[in-house]
Amino acid sequence: MLELFGVGIDTTATLLVTAGDNPERLRSEAAWAHLCGVTPIEASSGKVTRHRLDRGGDRNANPALWRIVMTRLACDPRTREYMERRTKEGRSKREVIRILKRYVAREVFKYLPRA
Repeated sequence: MLELFGVGIDTTATLLVTAGDNPERLRSEAAWAHLCGVTPIEASSGKVTRHRLDRGGDRNANPALWRIVMTRLACDPRTREYMERRTKEGRSKREVIRILKRYVAREVFKYLPRA
């Protein structure tokens, strides 16, 4: 997991603790995202279609994913380009960070130990 850009020792440890000793509960990438609290929940009203992050899950994993996203926004040109492109499309900075956290959770899932 340390090979991933923006993932350090502390965030790796936090995410591994979140995964826990029973890897059978991580049956899919979506289950991992739900456990981290980064699954999108529809929060639409009227004609506006929006999503927000799930407030459930492990409250330590969510800030760990946030730190990875912030590191990537500060240092990774591809992530900065993605942020610029999505904000030009009309997304707010918060929405783009939510999307990036979900992407990072998907990326980290590949490195988690499974039964």
